[in-house]
Amino acid sequence: MSEQVLTLAESLRDKARAALGRRNLVLVGLMGAGKSSVGRLVAQQLGIPFVDTDAEIERVSRMTITELFATYGEQEFRALETRVIKRLLRGGPRVVSTGGGAFINDNTRQHIKRGGLSVWLNADLDVLWERVNKRDTRPLLKTENPKQTLENLMNARYPIYAEADLTVLSRDVSKEVMAKEVLAAIVEGKQAESQMP
Repeated sequence: MSEQVLTLAESLRDKARAALGRRNLVLVGLMGAGKSSVGRLVAQQLGIPFVDTDAEIERVSRMTITELFATYGEQEFRALETRVIKRLLRGGPRVVSTGGGAFINDNTRQHIKRGGLSVWLNADLDVLWERVNKRDTRPLLKTENPKQTLENLMNARYPIYAEADLTVLSRDVSKEVMAKEVLAAIVEGKQAESQMP
């Protein structure tokens, strides 16, 4: 039985890898959706590099995201984010985990659409809140009512995230289950593409 399960897993991985081709897989969604943790696992399973754009921004700027926001403001941070993502998308294939606001920026979204296959990890408010309220590292949530701020971000951003090529529901399951569902979405998305007239 376990041999059969292993073969199915290898088959899914191989199909997803073939469907992705040379494209980058770009994970989008709100903070707490699982873009980094699921992305690392997907990259490992596909045998391609993983990069977290926030970590890359911190590396090139030698500042934390919080420091960048405080020093330069959100507009300058978004401009830097766009430049970093554009550069990362030139190479591939790789799995790219973006910050929550990256896909909202029109310019960045166009780069992602041209340079990769985008997957929205769509989570509801309770799931996100459970994941993000434990840490004080989210600049956008440093407000009087952070849960309301998170809900406001959902209301504003979800219609734009819905423009992603694929959507996978992020919920209270293991990251291994989520990674498998992302791989399945890549395969199903490719199959749906090939059946279009």
